[in-house]
Amino acid sequence: MDKKEYSTKSELVNDLIRQARKQQRKIDWISAKLEKAENSGFTNLSKEQILAESKSVI
Repeated sequence: MDKKEYSTKSELVNDLIRQARKQQRKIDWISAKLEKAENSGFTNLSKEQILAESKSVI
């Protein structure tokens, strides 16, 4: 947590709530990406084939 001075306890609590919400949004985003990846299935490609395919897209 940043070293901030808060003039009231309410400011501190509100800042902690904002930080918790921001962290939860990040967790939700990562969870959604992981779920999408898991639902897309598995591949039979080798790691070399996956790398080559990725490079061809770039």
